[in-house]
Amino acid sequence: MAAQVQWDLTGDYFENCNCSVVCPCIVSKAAPLTSRPTEGVCNLPLFFHIERGSYGGVALDGLNVALVIHASGPMAEGNWTAGAYIDQRADEKQTEALGAIFTGAAGGPMAAFAPLISKNLGAKKVPITFQVQDKKRSAEIPAILHMSVDPLPTMHPSGEMWANTGYPISPDKLAFAVGAPGSTFGDHGMRWDNSGKNGLYAPIRWSNH
Repeated sequence: MAAQVQWDLTGDYFENCNCSVVCPCIVSKAAPLTSRPTEGVCNLPLFFHIERGSYGGVALDGLNVALVIHASGPMAEGNWTAGAYIDQRADEKQTEALGAIFTGAAGGPMAAFAPLISKNLGAKKVPITFQVQDKKRSAEIPAILHMSVDPLPTMHPSGEMWANTGYPISPDKLAFAVGAPGSTFGDHGMRWDNSGKNGLYAPIRWSNH
């Protein structure tokens, strides 16, 4: 059983949804994920770079994963359509491990979202690049996706705004960001342009134990 395998990973993540800054799913007067997205629906790509990780005896160091989620209304209401893109460098055992972790089947943070998914688009093995340059995060899947985010402007000397929102991906530390020009996705009959829209990023430290 996937849930019986102990795993952990550290790395970096970012997302760039289609909400106006700042996304009311995470920062609002209503409970988290219950507010209506600013555009009525949520088009959300998420990107993950594993710096170090292991799933049982399977090493996951250096691999990248991208997820795309479409929600037809408030996130907490479910009815999500979701698809995954897994680093083509992953071998069979690594691919199986990443699938278990990022679907939530093996526990950990993504398990909080699994019950909200009603349509699974499956996973594709693709080349994924993930880059961190100073405070900018970017990811690319050739002919499918190019996304990048910059931190929101701030008067804080660090140049970043951080909050402990409780968001399962990084509960204690989340930076507010904005999609850079040209942040687009096209696949599965969907086309998104999230340029100038809400972004988030954080270091991640996940495990199921």
